[in-house]
Amino acid sequence: MRFQTELVPATLIRRYKRFLADCTLPDGRAVTAHCANPGSMMGLAEPGMRIWLEPNDDPRKKLKYGWRLVDHGDGHFTGVDTSVPNRALRAAFEARTVPGFDGYSTVRPEQKYGQNSRIDFLLQGDSVPDAYVEVKSVTLSRQNGLAEFPDSVTARGAKHLGELAGMAAAGHRAVMLYLVQRTDCTRFALAADIDPAYATAYAAATEAGVDTICLGTHITPQGVTVSGPLDVVI
Repeated sequence: MRFQTELVPATLIRRYKRFLADCTLPDGRAVTAHCANPGSMMGLAEPGMRIWLEPNDDPRKKLKYGWRLVDHGDGHFTGVDTSVPNRALRAAFEARTVPGFDGYSTVRPEQKYGQNSRIDFLLQGDSVPDAYVEVKSVTLSRQNGLAEFPDSVTARGAKHLGELAGMAAAGHRAVMLYLVQRTDCTRFALAADIDPAYATAYAAATEAGVDTICLGTHITPQGVTVSGPLDVVI
């Protein structure tokens, strides 16, 4: 998945009201960017951080920049746009490059299922069970090399785990897929101290037959692509 326009570097001044970020461009201009991330962004929104913005000239958009990346300054990046994982994964599913899913020829995003829920992807193919795939964007890292989810309490996330458990009980393939939008992590774990209820729901879903898959990403200011599996240490 390539960014639609060339990203420009900036310095973060502050993030506020969840979806707004004041930034300084290299020429000294101050701009406000849209932050497409409702989470806490723990460790990723400190004033002075080097970030990358995507400009736009869409007259329908009030803000002319979108915050896309945090630049850690050592060749590593974190993607902060929570819409990116589904876009990158859709391209990978359709190209049949996601490990364990090459038998699925039909990719149907945002399908209704369960109790007033929508699954991120319903995958279908010949001679394979339907696969219900829920995707979570992972950006938290509190230990070197370890990515964690969630970065704040998520009742919605716990609900999704319950819905997946129901699909598994009905004989479908149910997958909780964590996509790590960081290039500096090789392992994944649950942040049970941040949301114990989510960890409990995860344990129940696993017991019910829900599979866990964690994939990494390759991130540059040009785009984001899905890479190989990361170790899950739960």
